[in-house]
Amino acid sequence: MTSTSITNKGLFLQGVKDCIPTMLGYFSVALAFGIVGISSGLSILEIALLSIFVYAGAAQFIICALVAIHSPISAILLTVFFVNSRMFLQSLALVPAFKGNGFWSNIGIGTLVTDESFGVAITKYAKEKSLNATWMHGLNISAYLLWIVTSIIGGLVGNLIPKPEMFGLDYALTAMFIFLLIAQFETIHKSKVLVYLYLILLTIVCMLILTLFMPTYLSIIVSTIIASVVGVVFDK
Repeated sequence: MTSTSITNKGLFLQGVKDCIPTMLGYFSVALAFGIVGISSGLSILEIALLSIFVYAGAAQFIICALVAIHSPISAILLTVFFVNSRMFLQSLALVPAFKGNGFWSNIGIGTLVTDESFGVAITKYAKEKSLNATWMHGLNISAYLLWIVTSIIGGLVGNLIPKPEMFGLDYALTAMFIFLLIAQFETIHKSKVLVYLYLILLTIVCMLILTLFMPTYLSIIVSTIIASVVGVVFDK
């Protein structure tokens, strides 16, 4: 075994290790999705295929709700597209870190990136000013496989846990995002903390105003873009 392969193995395993907090959150959310999927009339195979090919927590729950009320395929596709369109912004933010990476490797990274893996990666990038593709694959693949397996387990458990919220499973995703937000502030210089707090407040205010005129998922995207543009202008 060459030194390069040993190094790559170490980087991959480090990515898996750095994914552990995300996987702990994914376990409960994916379990809840499997349970919701069964109660919505989906089969175990359909739950597995959704986790494999859609792999987006919020979108998968939305699909279950739309399937339950017999929505047309076109409505489901359009809704999922808009809900997941934020991934364009996240992928663009990671582009500078992987400019020298191979095409297919970048395709793999972009395909499996999620809100949580993006949060972990962008925090590491802010600290170290660089990211390794092998590390990113370890982060993404471990989260992806756990999501698939746990959602299937949730489907098998089915009606044995009719109300997953009684165990606090519905709060797991929120708690994970709070952790990622706090981790972001560790990389910010003290002189800029106030600026970032203003940007967060701006995002929230814009979102609250825009929800009066457009769907919530669209207002989140537009508000994020507005705050990002303001942040770039002030940060020069």
